[in-house]
Amino acid sequence: MKALKEYTIPFVGLKEGEHDFEFSVNNTFFNNFEYEEFNKTDVKVNLKLIKKATLLELYFSTLGHVNVNCDLTNEPYNQQIEDEFKLVVKFGAEYNDDNEDILIIPHGEYEINVAQYIYELIVLAVPAKRVHPGIEDGTLQSDILSKLEELSPNEDKKTKSSEDIDPRWNNLKKLLTDK
Repeated sequence: MKALKEYTIPFVGLKEGEHDFEFSVNNTFFNNFEYEEFNKTDVKVNLKLIKKATLLELYFSTLGHVNVNCDLTNEPYNQQIEDEFKLVVKFGAEYNDDNEDILIIPHGEYEINVAQYIYELIVLAVPAKRVHPGIEDGTLQSDILSKLEELSPNEDKKTKSSEDIDPRWNNLKKLLTDK
C-alpha cells in the first residue's frame, strides 16, 4: 500500500476551516486493491476537508467514467460515475470504523488515508447490472445480439392454424369437454 501514500492527508498542520484536495484516479489505483473489473478508469475525486477543533468533516465527490463490459453483450462501454459521500472523523481511545459514516481514530494521530473510501465510493457508484446504452436505444450492433435475435422464437411460429393440429388431439379435447 506504499503506492497509495498520495492519498494520505496530514491534517495536524492544517488550520481550522475548509481545505480542498483533488485526486485523479486511474487503473493503477485499482491495481493496488487487486480490483480488475474496470477496463479503463478516469475519475476525478474532489475532497473538501473541514477541520474543526474536535473533529474533521470530509466531503467526497466523484465525477468521471469507468470503462466496463456490458453484462448482456460483453461489449465495453464508458459508465458515467457521479457520487458523493460524507465522512466524519472523530478522535477517541482506539481506532473504530464500525459505522460507515463515522470514523474514530486514536488521539495523537496526525494523518488519515482516504484511499479505501475513494475505492468504495467509485466501486459502489457503478450499477449492479451494467447495460450498454446502445441496447436500450437499439443502436448497438454486436455479434451476440444478432445471434440472440436469430435464435429467439418468432411469434409467427407460435400461432398454428387448426389444420396443422393432429386430428387425434381433437378427439382428446372432446373427452375433456364431454363431462
